[in-house]
Amino acid sequence: MTESDLRNTLGSNVKKHRLIKGFSQAKLAEMLDLSPNFISEIETGKRWLSSDTLVNLAEALNVETYEFLLPQQVATNDIAAFIQTYTEKAAKVASEAVISSLDTLRKQYIN
Repeated sequence: MTESDLRNTLGSNVKKHRLIKGFSQAKLAEMLDLSPNFISEIETGKRWLSSDTLVNLAEALNVETYEFLLPQQVATNDIAAFIQTYTEKAAKVASEAVISSLDTLRKQYIN
């Protein structure tokens, strides 16, 4: 993994966790006493950040610092956080889609 890959992974994860929390870049920047442009540059992999800023980001987004460095993948808790963010109707639609997908997988691989 190159430094650029690492910056992009970190940025994607910061953005993912920021969106899960429902924060705008401006809101997160305000919480951390940073500029919204700095948050944008982190999320797009254009800027690196200090270890202090990394720790502060993790605290603001309520995640462990190492989670920012993990390759993107869909985890069960990510799906749950996403569903909680939206209305009851959207949650129902998402739930039905997951159930339908699981049914399809069962038919393909179990039967």
